Amino acid sequence: MDLATTNHMNSAAFVATFGGVFEHSSWVAERAYAASPFASVDALHQAMAAAVANATRDEQLMLLRAHPDLAGEEARAGRMTNASVAEQAYAALDRLTSGEASRIADLNAAYRARYGFPFIVAVRNHTKESILREFERRLESDGESELAANLEQIATITRLRLAKLFQQEEQRSQPCGVTTMKAHNRSRSTA
Repeated sequence: MDLATTNHMNSAAFVATFGGVFEHSSWVAERAYAASPFASVDALHQAMAAAVANATRDEQLMLLRAHPDLAGEEARAGRMTNASVAEQAYAALDRLTSGEASRIADLNAAYRARYGFPFIVAVRNHTKESILREFERRLESDGESELAANLEQIATITRLRLAKLFQQEEQRSQPCGVTTMKAHNRSRSTA
């Protein structure tokens, strides 16, 4: 993939190419297309992040809920996207002991019960152990903080996915659009 090709795509080709960058949420690519042509991959990511930032709260929640639980049912049933499979394998979440799997299942259930959406973390920036620590730390947060934290993690995940698509070196320490994907402070419907 290269930027010149991207900038010459029509809307349908753009969405077909980038619609999966944000987990099961092609609407992000549909909205970002309006900002083309893109001066850089970062500009493309910023347009996508802006689509999320400008989305209604309901749409943001749908985006969060489109993500699988870490090492959850979707993983065991083989129903995750290829990107999620590769990302979770990177942190060895596909090779858990039975005790680790049980602990993550309990944490997933507690997190979903508390917040109503899955725990999201850019696993490529973590080890299995640091994911567990982050899970426990974030279970102590309030709902608004977790909505914002998950959107920040999605910004990082999607920047890494775009880097892979464009075969750029992944910059694992860069926050990648963290400030552009803020949760809405008020509820709006998607109707």
